[in-house]
Amino acid sequence: MTGLVVCVAVLAAASVFGVLHRRRSGRVVVRGRDGGKRLGAAELGEHLGERATLVQFSSAFCAPCRATRRVLGEIAGMVPGVTHVEIDAEDHLDLVRELDILKTPTVLVLDADGRVVRRATGQPRKADVIAALGEAVGTP
Repeated sequence: MTGLVVCVAVLAAASVFGVLHRRRSGRVVVRGRDGGKRLGAAELGEHLGERATLVQFSSAFCAPCRATRRVLGEIAGMVPGVTHVEIDAEDHLDLVRELDILKTPTVLVLDADGRVVRRATGQPRKADVIAALGEAVGTP
């Protein structure tokens, strides 16, 4: 009987964890640890956007990374002065460690000066990225 109780408790805990993880994945948030971090052309390998830059950390076998690339590319094409930069996390491990990137895809929203203003871990929703861009560029 105690084995059944333990099994039910483990299943309930795993379900709660799964629901919470799914709700948090892809949300564009501000992290206290990102305050003051700046990225420039030297770290990105490309120039910053005039108004904002969407930096995507990806890996080769990441399925959500492909969908994220498509979404961020569309947004960069729609909003003038916004650039999308994709970085292979495996090739830039020092930068990944410095920015505390724990999974792919991770998207950083940078303002015109290269400061990290928002972060999304997992596949972000288009509306959330556009709202974060509005904050980064100061309402278009």
